[in-house]
Amino acid sequence: MEWYGALGLLLGTIMVLMAIGMPVALAFLAANIVGAWVFMGGERGIMQLLNNGLGSLTTFALVPIPLFLLMGEIFFHTGLGARMFNAIDRLLGRLPGRLSYVTVLGGTGFSTLSGSSMGSTALLGALMVPEMTARGYKKYMSIGPILGTGGLAIIIPPSALAVLLATLAQIDVGALLIAGVVPGLILAAFYIVTIWLQTRLDPDAAPPYDVEPEPMSRKLLLLLRDVVPMVGVMVVIVAMMVWGVVTPSEAAAFGALGVLILAALFRCLTWAAMKNAVRGALKVTLMAYLIVFGSATFSQLLAFSGASRGLIGWATGFDLAPTVMLLVMFGVLLILGMFMEQISMMLLTVPIFFPLAVQLGFDPVWFGLIMLLALEISFTTPPFGLLLFVMKGVAPPDTTMREIYTAAMPFILCSLALVGLLILMPGIALWLPGR
Repeated sequence: MEWYGALGLLLGTIMVLMAIGMPVALAFLAANIVGAWVFMGGERGIMQLLNNGLGSLTTFALVPIPLFLLMGEIFFHTGLGARMFNAIDRLLGRLPGRLSYVTVLGGTGFSTLSGSSMGSTALLGALMVPEMTARGYKKYMSIGPILGTGGLAIIIPPSALAVLLATLAQIDVGALLIAGVVPGLILAAFYIVTIWLQTRLDPDAAPPYDVEPEPMSRKLLLLLRDVVPMVGVMVVIVAMMVWGVVTPSEAAAFGALGVLILAALFRCLTWAAMKNAVRGALKVTLMAYLIVFGSATFSQLLAFSGASRGLIGWATGFDLAPTVMLLVMFGVLLILGMFMEQISMMLLTVPIFFPLAVQLGFDPVWFGLIMLLALEISFTTPPFGLLLFVMKGVAPPDTTMREIYTAAMPFILCSLALVGLLILMPGIALWLPGR
């Protein structure tokens, strides 16, 4: 069978199964079984494929995923996240648009650990939009920062999604996590400048309101008690990875332990909170492991059937500049994001895009960061970005889709500006991991 026939059979099976409502991980598993039967010699091929897939689940690189997820779930269910939100709110005082800043700063901390952009958007929308609406904020000031937060959260470590992408692409997990630090800080600066410009151009967009002034001693107490410990856990584990003191797996363990200790110190570590945290982390971990299993076996089938080699040869045969090919792959991700969830997109594109990126001479860590940003931008790209419809579900009833599109655009432009910077100056991402 020609390479395009093999590729069509594998991808076509996946698309059909997903279209009839089968979960993504199971659709990939079923397609892999069909492919193994056709290309690897029937029952013997299926057994070999299953053995190879189980082997992919025993890698040490997967350990950070459940630990980072548990860290985020404890952070949320014990109320530590709410403490940090409230403290940041009170520290900013009468700053114009302060609730928008709170959304970006506090939401990034939560979204980074939760590993789910859709869940974070729904939570922040339900939590922050009613408050900002009651304070007279215009819709683009309340909705936009929530939609933009995901792009920031996905690249600032610790990010469970970055760990999953690195594992699927078989690249250095620690390097990808560390590579996101400087670009993440740049994107945060872009977001803050965007909110500041919006409040300057339209002061009525975020009208000031009276808040009880906090004395400097009280502000210092709030900072040291409710912000520094939470942020400190993230800073310490990133610093330990940068200095090479610990591996990403060990850093994730220290992070989960640190949040547990904080919850105990704040006397909010209850049995109910731990039960909910473990249950939430377990659900996402099982899904992630099924995805790794499906992706590993799918990659092997693409290679065994000749589809990977044929597709790379076909794509590079157009004699296009590497940057043009990068933009083509970026565009494909933006289109897929209108219809698919991030993890599904990774399953479908990582086995194809990363070998092609290496063939084109791109650093795999740098390309992984570009891909993470593309995955997040695609979620808020009009007209069908999935987060836009999640926001529609939690926004005030009179909110139109046009208002949501308008709110998202400045933050999409910020992320696109960061992508442009990374293309022009790859050292922004590669300097810290020393590549």
